[in-house]
Amino acid sequence: MALLLVPGPAVVYIVTRSVAQGRAAGLVSVLGVHAGSVVHVLAAALGISALLAASATAFTVVKYLGAAYLVWLGVRKLMGGSGPETAEVAAVPVSRLFGEGFVVNVLNPKTAIFFMAFLPQFADPAAGPIAPQIVLLGAIWIALGIASDGTYAFLSSALAGRLRRSAAARRRLDIGSGIVYLGLGAAAALTGEGRK
Repeated sequence: MALLLVPGPAVVYIVTRSVAQGRAAGLVSVLGVHAGSVVHVLAAALGISALLAASATAFTVVKYLGAAYLVWLGVRKLMGGSGPETAEVAAVPVSRLFGEGFVVNVLNPKTAIFFMAFLPQFADPAAGPIAPQIVLLGAIWIALGIASDGTYAFLSSALAGRLRRSAAARRRLDIGSGIVYLGLGAAAALTGEGRK
């Protein structure tokens, strides 16, 4: 739980969507993020994450794709968003909320490396095949993640009523979240720089 509570790109995405569009948008974003977690769990169970960790080229490609996506989200927030003259927040379709959450998590190389490094520690070869154990541990992780990220969605949407009603506050939120996305993109791009 301690690892889940530390905010990363997925939590920033969930909080931003919850503040901008409310609880339902935040919860759809949570589902998208954890659909991405399913990809990482299956990759860890099949050993693909180990290949990603071992291949500098594969790691670099995924790293830069993830960083570029976060930077794109940040630039979009900074350039677009609601100006002070806009009275309403433009609703983002549910499919886009889900898809963006999915991509934010799938293209995060740190998440792939985390699943590859963390889950196998709790698998026991004496208990049988490793892959089903990894899938079970991953399912537990995803359930805890949905609870943790869902809490972020509920809390941020509950505290965001004034922000959604104020165009100036929404614009400040867009700028702040855009800067955070850019920072996360830069951090993702620098992940593993010392790796050989």
